[in-house]
Amino acid sequence: MTNKLSNYIALTKPGLTFVSVSTAVGSAYLALVGTDNLYLLWHVFIGAFIAGGGAGALNQYLERNYDARMTRTGLRPLPANRLPANNVLLFGIILSLIGCIYLAVFTTIVAAVLTAATLIIYLLLYTPMKRRTPFATVIGGIAGALPPLIGWTAMTGSISLAGLSLFFILFFWQTPHFLALAWIHREDYERAGYKVITVVDPTGISATRQVIIYCIALVPASLMPALVGLAGTIYFIGALIFSLGYLSVGLILFRDRTNSKARLLFTASIIYLPILFILMILDRLLH
Repeated sequence: MTNKLSNYIALTKPGLTFVSVSTAVGSAYLALVGTDNLYLLWHVFIGAFIAGGGAGALNQYLERNYDARMTRTGLRPLPANRLPANNVLLFGIILSLIGCIYLAVFTTIVAAVLTAATLIIYLLLYTPMKRRTPFATVIGGIAGALPPLIGWTAMTGSISLAGLSLFFILFFWQTPHFLALAWIHREDYERAGYKVITVVDPTGISATRQVIIYCIALVPASLMPALVGLAGTIYFIGALIFSLGYLSVGLILFRDRTNSKARLLFTASIIYLPILFILMILDRLLH
């Protein structure tokens, strides 16, 4: 019973889901006016986490045969035959529906619709496209950047420039983050038949060029919250410093396309994003 429960928990990709949901909750907090609706943050967390867990389960169902070919994913519950595929499909659908309905009931319809859109883009567009074209990374970037907008609209009920500024930060942050991982595991992706850019161009030139392009675009994108009134001077200065630092790490990988430099960029990406949100929240608390 314990093993079965742990397998179902693993299907939800709890670590990855938590990171994604954290950006939704952080954005929801930034959208708060006063403290009367502070309890809504819990509803955002619960609804988004349930839906995100459903997405993780359905993604593993759809990619079960490809996961079996990869060292990194071969021990997941489905390729390791620890759970029946049909049960996983049903589990993923139920979680996804509950998450969307929960957000619709306890937050806003707009947040629920955006959550459903995220699921559709991630599962029906990005997941199959990964085996066909490197352009899938852009589609995946859209899905991955929607959680902040979900959190924002859960509080406001509408999409605004401030909410979009958070979306753009996630969008431009994601590609360097993913490509660093894709470079480290490029042989795994090739075995599974994924057409990621690190497989299509094994020299790494195309991938690292994209890293630089997205890191450069991230600099002005990271400053947007200050420019639209969502944050102040503390955030502006901090975002500029850390975004230029992120770019400098991307340049290191561009000049030296090794796994160690890719790991450095991946680590930098994990540090960068929470720092940006902490700076925004800190700026708000101080003003």
